[in-house]
Amino acid sequence: MAREPIVHHLAAIVGRENVLASEEDRRAYSYDGTSTWRHLPDAVVFPTCTEHVEAVLKLANEQEIPVTPRGGGTNVSGGSVPIRGGIVLAMTRMNQILSIDAANLSARVQAGVVLMDLQTALAARKLFFPPDPQSFLGATLGGIIAENAGGPVCLKYGVTKQYVLGLKAVLPTGRTVDLGGSTVKNVVGYDLVSLITGSEGTLAVVTEAVLRLIPLPPARKTIVALFDDLPTSGATVGKILDAGTVPAKIELLDNWVIKSINRITGMGLPDDAAAMLMFECDGTHDVVEHDSRTVLDVCRRAGAQVIVAEDPQQALNYWKARSAGFAAVFGAAPTVLAEDVTVPRTRMAEFIGRVVDLCAKADLQVTVIGHAGDGNLHPSVMTDANDPAHFARAQRAVDAIIEAAVEFGGVLSGEHGIGLEKQKFMRRTQDPIFLDLMRRIKEVFDPKGILNPGKIWEDGRG
Repeated sequence: MAREPIVHHLAAIVGRENVLASEEDRRAYSYDGTSTWRHLPDAVVFPTCTEHVEAVLKLANEQEIPVTPRGGGTNVSGGSVPIRGGIVLAMTRMNQILSIDAANLSARVQAGVVLMDLQTALAARKLFFPPDPQSFLGATLGGIIAENAGGPVCLKYGVTKQYVLGLKAVLPTGRTVDLGGSTVKNVVGYDLVSLITGSEGTLAVVTEAVLRLIPLPPARKTIVALFDDLPTSGATVGKILDAGTVPAKIELLDNWVIKSINRITGMGLPDDAAAMLMFECDGTHDVVEHDSRTVLDVCRRAGAQVIVAEDPQQALNYWKARSAGFAAVFGAAPTVLAEDVTVPRTRMAEFIGRVVDLCAKADLQVTVIGHAGDGNLHPSVMTDANDPAHFARAQRAVDAIIEAAVEFGGVLSGEHGIGLEKQKFMRRTQDPIFLDLMRRIKEVFDPKGILNPGKIWEDGRG
């Protein structure tokens, strides 16, 4: 179907005010947080209810028009790039918190609710939703579910799939299905909630979700430990966990990021520190004091310089600085290849050493930041896509970094997903039977292949 008839049909479904069709508007929805991949959609549609999603998908399925679901567009693996054109289904106007059930520790939300808005509403009732991707200011719950997103507190609390009790989802054929429920225990049939969670928008479009909540911990303490050696900081993480303490957060930042934090915030951290670990211990006051003492003892025995936040405001300043450091990575070069791999904690120090060596031999600048507590690291290589020779060298180094993670018993992605960025590694590293099972599941849900095509294992160059 040509583009103009598509726009006309979509406007009849959702209203003309909920369809964007100009080249300028479509360009704004042609990329995600990576900015590496771009492709113009034919139209951008903003449904405001589940019935709109049903009608759009039914039309698309009948006409075999590609549909790319999209939330806040903060994802960084190319997952919401409309690589085959067609329709971008932007869920951001379905943004209502439908209910918060404090007695049953659950909430029902629409897919377009921004995580920060949910957390603010929950905090007023002394509740929280643990998954905490660092794009929380713009990330929406539908996207968080689609990517099975994580973040710093996943060490202690787990990732998104542990907190999704039920889903209302629209299949590519336009039929709506209610999956799961609102109870913590539910073993009725196959766990299709978990199958949809993390499917990167390839199986169904989530319109509503029932989320599991937990009480907001009454106490927190932030600790910063500065090390003379990057691998030693990685090894210290395992020693803390071996001591029987599980902090809510253990974040790793290297010297480059420490200097960036000083430049951006003026905090005055030691510029000569090779690495910094940031810890947050939470729970009851007694638990926080016990866990904090353990963290302090282990870090001091490892030779670290230790700083304890004196009050909640100082702690908040440290965590804001951490976010500023991560933001600085993406502004450090014309092109930044920011990766997302997870390795076993016991091999994290060895992996960091491999990353540093690989980039030194290739004469490339690299910085390492990540959620060290669960081995989820983000090595970022600085380059320039407009310098073909340098960019090719950087890409080869990134390939070697990812292959090293798999060699060390790790995985291709801890939280960003596969999308377009890591398709070639899926084919290289995964069991062909696993890939075949995924394709067959996709065919059951989406027989015409209209929903987020070209992602995960498919060839996204088309």
